[in-house]
Amino acid sequence: MEWSFDEIVQRLGQLLAELVTPAIYYQIAVLLVAALGTWLLGRVGGNLLRRRLLETTSVGFRRFALRTAQRMLLPVVMLLLILFGRGILLSRQAQTTLLDVAVPLLVSLAAIRFAVYLLRKGFPVTPALKAWENIIAGGVWVILALHLVGWLPAITETLDALAFKIGESRISLLDAIQLVGLIALLLTLAFWVSGVIERRMRASPHLAPTLQVAVGKFSKFFLIAFAVLVAIDAAGIDLSTLTVFGGALGVGIGFGLQRITSNFISGFILVLDRSIKPGDVISVGADDTKYGWVQELKARYVVVRNRDGVERLIPNENLITSEVINWSYSDDSTRIKLPVQISYEDDPEEAMSLLIEAAKASPRVIRNPPPSARFMNFGDSGLDLELRVWIDDPENGIGNVRTDINLAIWRLFKQNGITIPYPQRDVHLRPLAPSPGGPERGGGPAATQGG
Repeated sequence: MEWSFDEIVQRLGQLLAELVTPAIYYQIAVLLVAALGTWLLGRVGGNLLRRRLLETTSVGFRRFALRTAQRMLLPVVMLLLILFGRGILLSRQAQTTLLDVAVPLLVSLAAIRFAVYLLRKGFPVTPALKAWENIIAGGVWVILALHLVGWLPAITETLDALAFKIGESRISLLDAIQLVGLIALLLTLAFWVSGVIERRMRASPHLAPTLQVAVGKFSKFFLIAFAVLVAIDAAGIDLSTLTVFGGALGVGIGFGLQRITSNFISGFILVLDRSIKPGDVISVGADDTKYGWVQELKARYVVVRNRDGVERLIPNENLITSEVINWSYSDDSTRIKLPVQISYEDDPEEAMSLLIEAAKASPRVIRNPPPSARFMNFGDSGLDLELRVWIDDPENGIGNVRTDINLAIWRLFKQNGITIPYPQRDVHLRPLAPSPGGPERGGGPAATQGG
């Protein structure tokens, strides 16, 4: 049954008039009792289902059934209680107008919640995607509710009458609502599909990490753009009318979104040139304070995790324009230099052999290339030596290797009588000769004879 807007207003007036009749009081009482019973049974049943979920170790059908029951509990319980109350009223030949509307609404709510849960089981879910799901589910339920009560045609006709023109094209409020709804629906599907593609790419052992990231990024970008264009076309909006908005968007990107666009494009450059990939050990900046291994390559930033467990979000643009040291770009082998100073009274050759022995005692120092020791300088306080070692697992940290080797050096030096000198300076004092014809340094003023 289709109603006009005037008929909807008239029907609302009739409903308000029916609210003062005893028949409507019985239906409201049934709804209130059903709501109270749903709340009580929902608390008891919800706690029971949560305990069962915590106790079960199954990841198959049993867990799926418990999760489904948890999501369907409230609408199904309320539906059963309303049907029970409706049956009692019908047996007494009472009106059930409100209950006749509530029953299909609850059925549709249960069906929508179950459909959304099935989609979540089939696709990966993010917090942003959960928000979209709630909006879409709520919108679908409202549209279905309006359709069930017969008000949808009149409302769509009223929304279509509120329109404005852009050039030769007419855009109504209904078109705008349809566009937003279609974009939300198609974007949700695009995020779901791109999530599946990314998950499959990461699970593939035959693809390089950079190729996995590249396929995930390109598929996500393509699906989002495709979803927006399809939504605009499906809403009946001529794409040529969006040239004005496209120009304004270009100006906004040029001024307000310049850094965001730069980071977005830089992310594609990093993926295409394969300079940085997940698992690489990098340090950013000349001071090497931003050190860690790459966790993820995002659209705007790169996640770098250091040895303290702190994750830095470094903008992609910084990795393009700044100096970046990739410790595992082409080879995981990394050389570490450890400067050591010994006394002038010690034998440097013996000290160098002890340095190599200390390096070989560390399990993380590789044997090829072998560790080496060098005599670098005659320093101010002692002889400057340098130990050079290679490791092939920089992602496990550099400082711990230095610590292990330095402790081994200290123990070997102590056992063999090699001393590490304190910083020292020799200061020589010599007297200054008096200047010719002048008073001696340190003397007071010349005495004068007074008259």
